[in-house]
Amino acid sequence: MNRKEGQIIETIKKTAILLMVITVLSKVSGFLRDITLSFFYGATSTSDAYIISITITSVLFSLIISGVTTAYIPLFKQIEHGEGHQSATYFTNNLINIVVIVTTGVILIGLLISNLLVKLFALGFDGETLRVAVLFTRIGLVGIYFTSITQLFIGYLQLYGKFTIPAMVGLPFNFIIIISIIVSTQTNIIALAIGSVLAAFVQLLFLFPTLKKTNYRYVPIVQFNDKNIKKMAVIVFPIMIGISIDQINLMVDKTLASTLVEGGVSALTYASRLNDFVQGIFVLSFVTVMFPLISNMAVQKNKEDFKRSISEVISVVILIVVPASIGIMILAEPIIRLLFGHGHFDERAIDMTTHALFFYSIGMIGYGVREILNRSFYSLQDTKTPMYNASIAVILNIILSVILSSYMGISGIALATSISALFCSTLLCIKLRKKIGAFGLKGNLITFMKVTVASSIMGFFLYFFSKYVFTDWSIFLKMGISILLGSIIYFTIITLLKVKESKLLVNFLRDKIHLKQT
Repeated sequence: MNRKEGQIIETIKKTAILLMVITVLSKVSGFLRDITLSFFYGATSTSDAYIISITITSVLFSLIISGVTTAYIPLFKQIEHGEGHQSATYFTNNLINIVVIVTTGVILIGLLISNLLVKLFALGFDGETLRVAVLFTRIGLVGIYFTSITQLFIGYLQLYGKFTIPAMVGLPFNFIIIISIIVSTQTNIIALAIGSVLAAFVQLLFLFPTLKKTNYRYVPIVQFNDKNIKKMAVIVFPIMIGISIDQINLMVDKTLASTLVEGGVSALTYASRLNDFVQGIFVLSFVTVMFPLISNMAVQKNKEDFKRSISEVISVVILIVVPASIGIMILAEPIIRLLFGHGHFDERAIDMTTHALFFYSIGMIGYGVREILNRSFYSLQDTKTPMYNASIAVILNIILSVILSSYMGISGIALATSISALFCSTLLCIKLRKKIGAFGLKGNLITFMKVTVASSIMGFFLYFFSKYVFTDWSIFLKMGISILLGSIIYFTIITLLKVKESKLLVNFLRDKIHLKQT
């Protein structure tokens, strides 16, 4: 590895470690938000209505902006490289104004068909639950304005190497949601929906001081015929199709859950959020830093660094996510009981959420690898391959969800999602190798096999101690000792198995300690 390659990897590592720390804080605040909701509302019709309204606004937001922000970073780099920084900034302002116009249209349509939207996402809702969900949805739609602009500004800041503040936007968002949940119990449940809009607005304001440091200047310009906007439309269209397919998948999962049992939507969502916690810390932290860097490599046709960076990130994700998924599977019940088993979250809710979490964890590595590979394709401005892959994933997931949910309830929905993620991440690996040539998959596979052996042995000991030794211990102490013991066993075994990437993890921890000291 030459000096330049080492500097690139070192940049990814150091920045990703800092983002991990921030992401942990953000995710913890997100857990506090979910715990607060579960404490006051449990897994009930009210929590179901609230979660469905949030899901609908998130889906509409994703349709508008997720594809745009994904295409924005590599296209900005390309414009800057070919036409200069001023042209890239002009493109950014034009894009922001066009997004605001499109968002207005989507919100107006959403207000007109909000009843239909709720029925699409929760076929089992009726009566008061349906009425509340529709009301929450209509209020929540306004928040799409703020979340859309926020995501564009986050992409803009990341281009300038400013990752810290964008990673922290979840903190004010979650705390305002928590306050709104508490206020709703003392006043009116409508405070839940109002709180989500207010939280999105504050999230946007949170970015302004950092934006000012980049000397960003807003310009009220709208040019639909701009050549770069047209180019983005071509790039974004397949991404939007892929996202639409993903949202159909989400819609089917929520609809099936709403017809199976009251509180099913809530239980499935709480389990999914725990799964997202691991993804957010150990996958998105690396992907967030990696994406602008590999986009720049792609523009400069720096093929070897591009392939090496992808392989490096996949190895680190395997090293962390595989043991995490097995640990969560073994400790699913005490995790759910510790985090959510309070207030109105009863034994029935704990049981449903535990089983859903167990089956979501099976596909955790699939979700992580798919996220890395999708960004790799996007950086090459290939948006069609992820779209086709998403189509296959959703078709497979819908078929499996319908079949498995009839035998396993909401656990079947979670298992279907995991199987789909594992299958389609494998397909993406094959496709990327055909596109760019060998990029270290053999080494990744060897690492995966060794890590799986080490994680399985760790899981066996965790199960034994949890079942026969820690039976009378408090949940908090049981979880703390289990995590410590599992970590020691895992690190010992991967060292004995000579997993070369374990040195990377040691360096990550050393750098993390250094960051705290400085």
